[in-house]
Amino acid sequence: MRFDAVIVGARCAGAATAMLLARSGARVLLVDRARYGSDTLSTHALMRGAVLQLNRWGVLPAIVVAGTPPVRSTTFSYTDQDVTVPIEPKFGVSALFAPRRALLDRILVDAAARSGADIRHGVRVDGLVTDRDGRVRGIQAVAGGTHRRVEADIVIGADGLYSTIAQRVGAVCVVEGRHSTGVLYGYWEGLPVDGFYWRFERGAAIGAIPTNNGATCVFVAVPSSRLPGELTGGTTAAYRRLIRETSPLVGARLDGARIVGPVRGFGGHHGFIKASTGPGWALVGDAGYFKDPLTAHGITDALRDAELLSRAVVRGTSAALADYETTRNNLSRKLFDVTDEIASCQWTDEEVQSLHRAFSSEMSREVRALAALEPMPGRVTSLLPMPVS
Repeated sequence: MRFDAVIVGARCAGAATAMLLARSGARVLLVDRARYGSDTLSTHALMRGAVLQLNRWGVLPAIVVAGTPPVRSTTFSYTDQDVTVPIEPKFGVSALFAPRRALLDRILVDAAARSGADIRHGVRVDGLVTDRDGRVRGIQAVAGGTHRRVEADIVIGADGLYSTIAQRVGAVCVVEGRHSTGVLYGYWEGLPVDGFYWRFERGAAIGAIPTNNGATCVFVAVPSSRLPGELTGGTTAAYRRLIRETSPLVGARLDGARIVGPVRGFGGHHGFIKASTGPGWALVGDAGYFKDPLTAHGITDALRDAELLSRAVVRGTSAALADYETTRNNLSRKLFDVTDEIASCQWTDEEVQSLHRAFSSEMSREVRALAALEPMPGRVTSLLPMPVS
């Protein structure tokens, strides 16, 4: 089996990359060890850049038709004031969205399949194929108990925070965060919210995010070092207690709502930016760039970088891949640093508001960069192989 590109990981970053490459004429194999349509940990929120891209790619209507509620404002709640920011129509975006991941990832996988990508779920990648010079030439995978060798001109790791591909190629961490938060979250019915809601208290933060099926995702975040001690007595009890301590108002509102499903959690992980290109390989999404989930910007990062990487692969040169990494780092570094400071949970009201303004400014710069991109090329006659510089 031989392809132009093999992408490992069929979540939003990998599926979007597969879709864009297939639309440009690449022979693409997209594999994932999970089953089709499965859920994953997520805070769901899509920022303006992500909505702009989904709309440009023609997949936003499917998210809307699925009943994902439009978000037309964001409220930042501080100790002594609430600040509500309306979502102004700009760059073709008049509302934000927060789809469940089982929906978003499935829509992108389906779009990749319609574009011509070969999609295989239930596939575990346990090694890479390399040549004598160390260039990656494909993957070793297991599916249904059968071992397979798949050759490709480029292998793209989109396999998340603990990426097998990143580990196998020895991707170097070039930036590492100092802080991390542990997050507990659940889904609630009978808890209507008007837009995104973020509450910040020194030492903790909570958020309420309207999502599909009339549910609201409510999360609480505390420094990772604090979370294990808070779990004494059970995850659900800790979740409810931390919400009440951070916002008695939100805690009281939960008394009149109904939780759907179990409370889920993420213990936290320091953010990082890794070197994400090399001979015959590249990384996208959390595999190469992860920052604390407290700013809810992860999906937007993933979709942005899927497009940047796809454009580089279509250009078909080592210089283009180097440009992908340079551009990604340029658009990411300030967002990363501000998020890391927010994740410390050691700020005054004035300080965290200043951090939020800085983050908003960087998101605006990101959106302008995405809006300025020329249309992706259609079917091209030759994409790969890319020469080694």
